[in-house]
Amino acid sequence: KNVTIVTTPTSVVLLTAMFSSIPSAAAFLAKQPARNAVRKAFLHNTVVKAAQKGQAEVVLVGCGLPNKGMGWYHAIQMIEQKCPSASLDFVVEPWFMGGGKDSEGGVEFGDWASSVDNVMFTSSLTDLPAPVEPRLALISGRTADNPRLLTESIANGCKTIYLEKPGAPTVAELEGMQAEAAAAGVEVLMGYNKNVCKYVTKTREFAAGVPDSHTTFVSNNAYENTPESLGECFERNAEGMLKNMAIHELALLVSFYDVSVDNIESVTADKEFSSMQTLVGPSGKDFTDFDKIKFSIKTKTGKTVSVAADRCGGTDSYATVDDGTTGSELFRYYMPDEEDRAMVEKLQAKYPTAMPYFFTQDPDYIVVKERVAKNCADGSEATGIATLGVAVETLKVAEYLTPLLMKQLE
Repeated sequence: KNVTIVTTPTSVVLLTAMFSSIPSAAAFLAKQPARNAVRKAFLHNTVVKAAQKGQAEVVLVGCGLPNKGMGWYHAIQMIEQKCPSASLDFVVEPWFMGGGKDSEGGVEFGDWASSVDNVMFTSSLTDLPAPVEPRLALISGRTADNPRLLTESIANGCKTIYLEKPGAPTVAELEGMQAEAAAAGVEVLMGYNKNVCKYVTKTREFAAGVPDSHTTFVSNNAYENTPESLGECFERNAEGMLKNMAIHELALLVSFYDVSVDNIESVTADKEFSSMQTLVGPSGKDFTDFDKIKFSIKTKTGKTVSVAADRCGGTDSYATVDDGTTGSELFRYYMPDEEDRAMVEKLQAKYPTAMPYFFTQDPDYIVVKERVAKNCADGSEATGIATLGVAVETLKVAEYLTPLLMKQLE
């Protein structure tokens, strides 16, 4: 196994400790405890950067490719010290430092890792030394891996876990993770950044002053509208649009609009807007998903709200408030707004090949990470941050809506 440690602030020194290949972390720990202890001591003594008092020592689990992976952008924000309570001390990248290290992506990842000072890079959570300051795992890997990664994070001393959406492939798995974390006394908070974003807050404030108004949340990505681009997207996000791109909007509905499976009275797809395709992914397999979807929900308690999501709709997301009687639009607020566009332009110039949505949501990613890290470091309340309970209900709604909407679009 390769473990790469970057140790000096002025020049990059790569130390590679070669360990024999093992069938599993559990087997290694069981059969070779002494060797593992030596390895951990070596790693602990080699890492230079460490969280200070009042900071959480962050383990980023699942970094992904530079300029493409959400984990990578989380790392960039912490490296640039935009989250004062978060110290990025460790990056665990199971694929690009493991089985995929010799692939084109693995080489690209290795080049980036070698440019980062004072952060330990490794392929496994079992390589980490014991925590010194409160440890936060930021899990941003493949959704299918999250249940295992949560278990390993708890086993390796994490006090708090920041879990990227949707948390797990299924409700049953996410409920199992919820029970496991509760039994271990570990706090799990979700990366539903739109719960704290400016455009959502402004829209809710406006709608509160207009009786019988109707709110629509619109989410856009900037994929190319080609079978190749969307096929790659469908395969990489195989959990489906409602468990992936649009899950943020579903979390808003659960958090603020009383939406739950038990409280949904009706769901209506906008067939004119919506589109569902079956496309071939890079593996050669077929994947069926929405490339765009719009629907309205009416709850049994009398609330109505709509969501629209378009994989190829551009870089801006926004929300509207309509007159509930006439349908005329009364209010629209964009993300980013005019105040934030200058910031977006600077980030685009700095990282020209990165995913555009990183920049439009940059301030919100910072807010969520900082609140979660501060919660981990000193117990401060993570105001506005979605809990694992919200995530479970959100995933239930996604699982309920997906077959229903697919049937309406047949």
